[in-house]
Amino acid sequence: MSANNTQFSIAIHLMAGLGYGVRSDITSTDLASSVNACPSFVRRILSKLSKAGLVRTMRGKSGTCQLARPADDITLLDIYEAVDAPKVFAVHAYPAQSLCPVSCGFKPMIDHVLEKAQISFEETLTETTLADVITEIKKGT
Repeated sequence: MSANNTQFSIAIHLMAGLGYGVRSDITSTDLASSVNACPSFVRRILSKLSKAGLVRTMRGKSGTCQLARPADDITLLDIYEAVDAPKVFAVHAYPAQSLCPVSCGFKPMIDHVLEKAQISFEETLTETTLADVITEIKKGT
């Protein structure tokens, strides 16, 4: 799985860390420790979340991060879109073989199916808020 594919789940992890409510002075280093990832990688994701208006970051060595909106006002689709996550499925880019009816008909057919799957996926993300994620995490601890 590429780094792009993991940014979405890491972004949810970071947002849940900010919304969990243990401390109000959480830094990117704290969040990186929670994810067990490089702080500079976490800061890149936080930058995307900040540009999308989902987090506020205070600059500087002891800069902190916080949610920019209440957790129940942030959906997983908001986070997905903020990190420019790739579509769930992608069709190969190889050109159709003109002498093969399967090759010629495959891409239009599968594009339609995968677009429906993407829409369903995004609808599911819209139904789940960051508050829902945090509630489920708290149930497990």
